[in-house]
Amino acid sequence: MRHARSTAAAAALLLSATFSVQAQSPELEAVASVDLERYVGTWYEQAHLPLFFQRNCVANTTARYALREDGRIDVVNQCDDKDGKRIEATAIARRVGESTSKLEVRFAPAFLSFLPAVWGDYWILDLDPGYRWAIVGSPDRKYLWFLTREQAFPEAELDALIDKAKGMGFETARLIRTEQR
Repeated sequence: MRHARSTAAAAALLLSATFSVQAQSPELEAVASVDLERYVGTWYEQAHLPLFFQRNCVANTTARYALREDGRIDVVNQCDDKDGKRIEATAIARRVGESTSKLEVRFAPAFLSFLPAVWGDYWILDLDPGYRWAIVGSPDRKYLWFLTREQAFPEAELDALIDKAKGMGFETARLIRTEQR
């Protein structure tokens, strides 16, 4: 009986801590709208939260987007591994409803596209009016990327963007800065 009470107390404490952390984080919102014709093209990653699928990327990470005739977006992500070899992953993105700032991306084969689990959230959370930089993440705050049009981006400007993401409730202390050479 004593063990059951301590287990229940520990579970209650864990739930309480989880809900208080979630309550402290503001609800995430994507930007109002994005001109997808301006957004497509090449972006250089400057930093990201640790992700299993990026574990082999050590430098020169890019994302290239291209509009398709069907309204979706072709995605090509590339990076260099520790041996300098180029790694490439291709995907497709689709809009969430009528939103141009909330997208879902699928890297899985097309025959699996009916499964909701293969689509990952890709929300444009902040965007430079000149489309020079973007903060992209997921509403659960597990994913976060800082993308720029310039390969060499001023560190002070990146630090300011990281502060914005911290204000959105992201764990920016865990960020991995991307080497661009």
